[in-house]
Amino acid sequence: MEETVVTRPHGWIILDKPLELGSTQAVGAVKRNLREAGLLGKGKNKLKVGHGGTLDPLATGVLPIALGEATKLCGRMLDASKIYEFTIAFGDETETLDAEGEVSETSAHRPNFAHVEAILTQFTGPIEQIPPKYSALKIDGKRAYDLARAGDEVEMKMRSVTIHALEIRQPDPMSSSDDIVSEMGVLEEVTLIANVSKGTYIRSLARDIARALGTVGHVSMLRRTKAGPFMLKHAISLDKLNEIGKGADIKDYLLPLEAGLDDIPAFDLTPDQARLLRQGQRLDEQDLIGNPAINGLFLATEDSSPVALAELVDGTIKVVRGFNF
Repeated sequence: MEETVVTRPHGWIILDKPLELGSTQAVGAVKRNLREAGLLGKGKNKLKVGHGGTLDPLATGVLPIALGEATKLCGRMLDASKIYEFTIAFGDETETLDAEGEVSETSAHRPNFAHVEAILTQFTGPIEQIPPKYSALKIDGKRAYDLARAGDEVEMKMRSVTIHALEIRQPDPMSSSDDIVSEMGVLEEVTLIANVSKGTYIRSLARDIARALGTVGHVSMLRRTKAGPFMLKHAISLDKLNEIGKGADIKDYLLPLEAGLDDIPAFDLTPDQARLLRQGQRLDEQDLIGNPAINGLFLATEDSSPVALAELVDGTIKVVRGFNF
């Protein structure tokens, strides 16, 4: 009896993560569907699966999940900028800075639109912020949220991040859930859109904005709309993901490995050049056909198939991460 050869999928599944599902659980859901489809494999042949950036259980939206050789790019995805929509509910600050935690401070003061618009420039560009004590950051080898839940005193250190852009999301005239305005013309909540660097905590940003407005607040809604090159238009629902385990062709849901590298140039190599890079050897820039104007990182390909994430340094091309298909 002839053995069936299974082609392992390499690339990205972009999940529109639902509420209350953790990032690790999302990876588990992908693995389960791959297993049911006969694509996960076992032992040494087991397909690697990883995510490109944690998303809190109370957050929704774009969660890139890498399969196979694409997992070699997860670290690069963690470093990528991201875009979030988030709602600040004014009046209550909580221990966790979101809707899950106990109220720790209250304020009767409410801002109006003009106040919010005026304050946003203070939070655009390089800023300093203190991460939430209920976060996955490690303090002396322990997760901050574990220490906080145990009642230990948690001192979070200030960190530098960059807010590339920050604006008020324009209210949807057809929706009653956008930015609740009282009869006095002040806001009970406001929804913002933020384009942020790696390491930015939206909950901390919301806390600091509320305090700068003379009140307190917490995040009542958080949705990631973009992570690196991946947007909501690339994302599939959990129901769609479950179709893979029921026999749907994974190719209908899988983005290629190189989709995670669309911000850098690609250059096709000759078979001999590709072989040398696969062996970990270096190439001279002058040996490349056409001698392209490549600076820094680029995707090296052979017949449009990824060979390596490579880098040109002082006229020499070296492998940063090699791909093994």
